[in-house]
Formats: sequence, C-alpha cells, structure tokens
Amino acid sequence: MTEKDPFARACSDAMHANDRTAHMMGINIVDTVAGHAVLTMKVRTDMLNGHDVCHGGMLFTLADTAFAHACNNTNKVTLASGCTIDFLAPAYEGELLTATAVERSRSGRTGVYDVEIHNPDGKLVATFRGRSYQLKGSVLPES
Repeated sequence: MTEKDPFARACSDAMHANDRTAHMMGINIVDTVAGHAVLTMKVRTDMLNGHDVCHGGMLFTLADTAFAHACNNTNKVTLASGCTIDFLAPAYEGELLTATAVERSRSGRTGVYDVEIHNPDGKLVATFRGRSYQLKGSVLPES
C-alpha cells in the first residue's frame, strides 16, 4: 500500500488528532487508503503484563485503532459492532508492531475488516476481525 489517497489521509488525520488513547499509546499512522490502514506502536515497559510480554489489551487497542481508520477513512462515521482477536505470539518490549487493517466487505451500513499485527521480524502476533456499523454523519465536514 502506498500513500496515494489524500482524502483518506485527511479523514485518518482528523480522527487521530482527537484520539487521546492512540496518542497515549504512541500509535502512529503509516498509511491509509480507502478501506485500508497501516498503524504502528512501539511496545513500552508500561505496556507489559506480569509475564514481561505485551499485554493483550494493548494489542487489542492497536488492532481496534487500525480497524477504526480503515472503517472511517472514506468519511463515513463508523463504529465497531463487534470484534474478536486471537493472540498468536508474544510481543516484547522495544518491538515496533505493525497493524494492517483490510476491508473485506462493506454493504449498506455494515462491514467486515481483518487486522493483522506483525512484529519487526514479520512474525504474526495477532489477528483481529471487526464488524462495523455506519452511523449518520461524516468525519470531515461535507461541502
């Protein structure tokens, strides 16, 4: 995916500017095009669980944030209606994780999105499937 969709980027940037959780966790937008998004997060000490690996809630939040960008970067206010996550491998302190969200289906007001989180070596850390529901309204003001 390459940065070639300035409208999707504007939608993602607007959402990200107001996402206090993403800022607190150090989540950054790498790329965003309609129905797709790539975000990163570096695993910090305060994100580790009692086994010194990244807490599952942190992985979930990274995946959920990528999902949100893929759902909303077409300027339609969209929320999660449900999701699941599978943790496949541990993530460790200092690793820069990459979450890639891909739209699988969008019809009417509902959609299905898959997110994969990889570590710097390309190992799959978690898979996430989100279901979305589109509300009225837009992310950016409509002209």
